Amino acid sequence: MSIIESPCILVCAIDMKTGYCFGCGRTREEIGAWSNFSPEARRAIMAVLPSRLETVERRPRRETRRSRMAREREEEA
Repeated sequence: MSIIESPCILVCAIDMKTGYCFGCGRTREEIGAWSNFSPEARRAIMAVLPSRLETVERRPRRETRRSRMAREREEEA
């Protein structure tokens, strides 16, 4: 089984203004169908992500998965 290329950085929250993920810049639809896309289609989407990320707000409006995991690790220590 091969590894699927993904731009995910575990900052999983959607900017309601643009519809793009704060972390990776993909839409909900792209995230949901990511494993079904061909490698070429994934690379084409990844090519436009930097310009998308320039349009999203810099801060998610809720706690992200990454920050929640870090907080939970600190609480356990």
